[in-house]
Amino acid sequence: GTKKKAACPGLGLFYTILSAFLFSVASLFLKKIEDIHSVEVSAFRCVFQMAFVLPGLIYYKTGFLGPKGKRIFLFFRGFLGSTAMVLLYYAYQVMPLADATVITFTSPVFTSLLAWIFLKEKYSLWDLLFTLFAITGVILIARPPFLFGSRVTGIEGSYSDHLKGTIAAIASTLSAASTIVILRKVGKSVHYFLSIWYYAVIGLIGCVIALFVLNEWRLPHCGRDRVFLILIGVLGLGGQIFLTKALQIEKAGPVSIMKTMDVVFAFILQVLFLNHLPTWWTVGGALCVVASSSGTAIRKWRHSVKKAKQREI
Repeated sequence: GTKKKAACPGLGLFYTILSAFLFSVASLFLKKIEDIHSVEVSAFRCVFQMAFVLPGLIYYKTGFLGPKGKRIFLFFRGFLGSTAMVLLYYAYQVMPLADATVITFTSPVFTSLLAWIFLKEKYSLWDLLFTLFAITGVILIARPPFLFGSRVTGIEGSYSDHLKGTIAAIASTLSAASTIVILRKVGKSVHYFLSIWYYAVIGLIGCVIALFVLNEWRLPHCGRDRVFLILIGVLGLGGQIFLTKALQIEKAGPVSIMKTMDVVFAFILQVLFLNHLPTWWTVGGALCVVASSSGTAIRKWRHSVKKAKQREI
């Protein structure tokens, strides 16, 4: 179908910036919460997702399970999507906010790679170059001792936690890229609300099971942390809504490029509220990753525009 035109020029890009800001503030609140496991925070986020999606499912009469032939794809979309969320929240908790945010922006690069493997989409030399740029950026952020020596500066806590956070962020990015490939496979045969429903339900079930196994369930000791938990759910939901609205009225390419404002907001919030100055290694890694993700988005955008013109002809 055709894209709806924006009510005013740049409205879709404004929605994208607003979405990036809401996601970044939610990440900041996550850093401010004390002694609450990332799995529990994810469980609260899933509850908010379910509360938002349930009226939509009833209104659009989509059902709760979806088409029979698509349920297995929806299950894996929900499982991988919720896994990506838990891992990302863990990365936010144990490593600098900007570092974790930058690593998540390698997702478009890994999406192209996975789409080439599983969907037989074209993978060019440019895509390979962007992948190498993304890997270089991650290496600059992780700074493994065998390349950078044993004295690693500019990290939070121990290097062991920094490395665990980096691995979690990369695994989160791969999981998120896998969900996009699954959504491409499913196509438009499944309503967007149903996809989020699987994400929230499977995520909540998985988080509850994990909390019992880890014995990590606990309510925050103070009212401030409880407010932060609620705000994380509300802001995360708001960010998702505005990003969806942006994609409805603007092409995916410009939205993907403008979404790199996530990185800018992460750097600003980290300096202002966490008193943690990013190192030059992080800045260099951020430039590599942003260049890689922007290049991937521009190539996909130009390719879609070219195909649209060919259809018109």
